[in-house]
Amino acid sequence: MNKRAPTRPALVPLFLRLAPRWGEARNRAPPGSFGTLFYRMAARTRSTERRTEAPDLPFPRIVLPTARALAEDAAQRFARAAFEAVHSHGEFVVALSGGATPRGLYTRLAAPPYVSTVPWSLVRVLWGDERCVSPDQAGSNYRMARDALLDHVPIPAENVHRIRGEDDPVAAARAYEQTLRTVLRTPRGPPRAAAGARIDLILLGLGDDGHTASLFPGVLPVPDGEPWAVAHHVAALSRWRVTLMPVIINAAAEILFLVSGEAKAAIVRRVLDGPLRPRELPAHLIAPADGHMLWLLDTAAARDLEGHEERP
Repeated sequence: MNKRAPTRPALVPLFLRLAPRWGEARNRAPPGSFGTLFYRMAARTRSTERRTEAPDLPFPRIVLPTARALAEDAAQRFARAAFEAVHSHGEFVVALSGGATPRGLYTRLAAPPYVSTVPWSLVRVLWGDERCVSPDQAGSNYRMARDALLDHVPIPAENVHRIRGEDDPVAAARAYEQTLRTVLRTPRGPPRAAAGARIDLILLGLGDDGHTASLFPGVLPVPDGEPWAVAHHVAALSRWRVTLMPVIINAAAEILFLVSGEAKAAIVRRVLDGPLRPRELPAHLIAPADGHMLWLLDTAAARDLEGHEERP
């Protein structure tokens, strides 16, 4: 997969682009409804946005001034994706990520207005990867999402599809592929691009070594092809991981990278401004063929990017 992601039209201001459709929804919806709320947020966005945009680069990115602003922007995008997916095909399928930056997003989603306006009863939750530990251990991606988000929103328990990190890793990966195929209504064959047959939104982070999900440098266990989920042992961490593979990640309708903090500045520059080296930098494996990808960064993480200027 030595290719870069396709470009897309400018994404920001996001609500201003979607305001005409939400305006129509507002005229049909009662006051206080989901569509009405986001139409009003679109109007407020005109005066509150302060960000650096680069939507036409091979890796489209938006730089927000702080990690808190990044979490707010990501929450708006999460809610927009949920609203559009439910309107399109009746449910919203999202794959969550572990890590500190996504935690900020989950905490924001668990607070007003999102806690009461996102159509949580129609959300199906997946994970992009998991550590092979008990769901109650601190290292569990499921536990982090549960503590920060899932325990605070009205999402049905049957809509939460975790990776069973406590099971044998290979068996857990095989079982999770079957879960994915059931949720995405694809009992056999490759991923499909039809609405309702692919993940609507995948959240991803970026490790200091360029890994994303649990796709680590030099340890991609099989070529990008048949398996949707695999287990592998990461020698550097002495840990087993279960991860979604690029074949299913790249089939998503939308992929959102969330990266914050100055500790990530060097690797962000290598990934976003450097040459394509997918074996060394697995984040380069993420290149949706029929979807959209966006990197959300805070100023600290974007510090070393070419052409980036800090704003007051």
